[in-house]
Amino acid sequence: MRWGIGRRLAFIDFRLYWEGRINRKDLTEFFGISVPQASADLRKYQEKAPKNIEYDKSKKFYYATPKFKPVFISSSSSDYFAELRLMANGILKENEVCIGKIPNFDTISNINRAIDTEILRKVLYAINNKMSLEVKYQSMSREKPIMRKLVPHVLAYDGFRWHIRAFCYVRKEIRDFVLARILEIGDMQYDEIDFSADTLWHNYIDLKIAPHPGLSKTQKKIIEQDYGMENGILSITMRAALYFYFERKYKLDEGCEKRPPKEQQIVLKNRAEIKKQLKKYS
Repeated sequence: MRWGIGRRLAFIDFRLYWEGRINRKDLTEFFGISVPQASADLRKYQEKAPKNIEYDKSKKFYYATPKFKPVFISSSSSDYFAELRLMANGILKENEVCIGKIPNFDTISNINRAIDTEILRKVLYAINNKMSLEVKYQSMSREKPIMRKLVPHVLAYDGFRWHIRAFCYVRKEIRDFVLARILEIGDMQYDEIDFSADTLWHNYIDLKIAPHPGLSKTQKKIIEQDYGMENGILSITMRAALYFYFERKYKLDEGCEKRPPKEQQIVLKNRAEIKKQLKKYS
């Protein structure tokens, strides 16, 4: 199945699941296709999911049946909220999201970290072509920027900002560097570093998160429901190199259990195990 057809069938699935109905006009306006193509797509959907859809000739709409089950999309609420966030953040326009009837909503404003486009292009080129960069970098531990020779190998996002993991010739080790703090990029040259030594990046750790022990039984139950926990535990697997950022974002640092439970609703259950893993990979 071609990507275009698959995308349109997923769109039909989305509209039927979240809004209960769809017609040919929805497809022609969203994808810029002809009416005959929209009709063909709807027939194709009926072939693939005959129990999901029924046509009302008088209203000229296709409706989701009571037995509807998504076939081409997940039934996760995260997908719906992702569409709203993309629109709220200006990444997609109103006519570019799959949602037809957009509910009244709003989000808090994001403080975007400005990253120079040309700097990003050069960093990506260096990553893809195994090259070093002479960069002018302003760290928060120095009053003035200094020149560094970096060999970047991956991009990472910590929930607030983008950074690169790179071998630094000044420190003689692999470190994280915030992209927005790279002020200039000078010479570039081939410089292959063996990044198999970046064990923090290449290895994963498992986190076990639970409700704060000081919460009441009913409060714990709602926290478990809120975070999608199973048997009172939320299991998350992540790269060891990103653990520090995750811990900081969700305030899961050591001693978080001592904070008031209404302030710190979740805690880390397997800190000792994580420490052993981090020590092993460092």
